[in-house]
Amino acid sequence: MDPCIKFVILMHPKEAFKQKTGTGRLTHLTLVDSEIIIDHRFDHNPRTQQLLRDPSYYPMVLYPAKEAHTTETFPFDSVLQHKKLLIFLIDATWTFAPKMMSRSPSLQALPKLSFRRAYRSVFEIKKQPSDFCLATIESSYYLIKELQAAGVCEKNLEPEGLMTVFQLMIEQQKYFIEKEKTVSSLF
Repeated sequence: MDPCIKFVILMHPKEAFKQKTGTGRLTHLTLVDSEIIIDHRFDHNPRTQQLLRDPSYYPMVLYPAKEAHTTETFPFDSVLQHKKLLIFLIDATWTFAPKMMSRSPSLQALPKLSFRRAYRSVFEIKKQPSDFCLATIESSYYLIKELQAAGVCEKNLEPEGLMTVFQLMIEQQKYFIEKEKTVSSLF
């Protein structure tokens, strides 16, 4: 799916190499022109810095901060003009995400974007620490929906594929969990 936005998934190494239920990779595989950058500090990451300096992009970070804009309050029309919106997504546990931001002043300096509505995760196999915590693929889906409503993404775009892939992953994980329980009960 091509949302006409560049999504860059900033993935913590633990998420990249140890997490078995991470959705950052699924997000990347589903969205055209998306990238994954694995690191825990991004000020010295060459690719992140290259993207930040690229004049064809308007970079923002999706992050729940007090000063965050919503798709209703941000002046996309006047800011984007001939630039493509670039959204950095932090893909880490909720413990590591604030650390990644605090260790990366170049990300801290970016305009922050947050949701205008409250969403609840459907990631039933993974306990979220708070109601507002979403998987990376859910965050992408809801942001695209809100950007569509704001006129930034095309209205004809159907981002439901993100949630379909996510639901299939959840069902597969539930199947393996049940299978493991059955095998364990035999011994």
